[in-house]
Amino acid sequence: MKKPTLSQSLKARRRSRQMVIGVTWYTPETWARVKATATDPECFEDSFDKWKAMAVAARRNFQRSGVMALECQIDPDEFAAWCAANQQENNSTSRGEFVSVVLSAAHE
Repeated sequence: MKKPTLSQSLKARRRSRQMVIGVTWYTPETWARVKATATDPECFEDSFDKWKAMAVAARRNFQRSGVMALECQIDPDEFAAWCAANQQENNSTSRGEFVSVVLSAAHE
């Protein structure tokens, strides 16, 4: 059996340690509810349909670059409770942190 080249070994190692990220995901209702209470509503697209097109394209781009992008639905009530418990505002930073916490808990 032929021994793999250094390049082949590095590629195999890189595939086995694939990066995983969470992509904030909404339904039309949850998107509207989270946007309505956001301190940075200007960070949201003008409509749910525009947001969804952007999110699908972003997820696709991550996956093409070898990053596993997992959809993480935000429950507005759960997110609001998390914000209150952690003294956070509803902004892009806290939404990203919440998704990270949810996915970490789901994959322990």
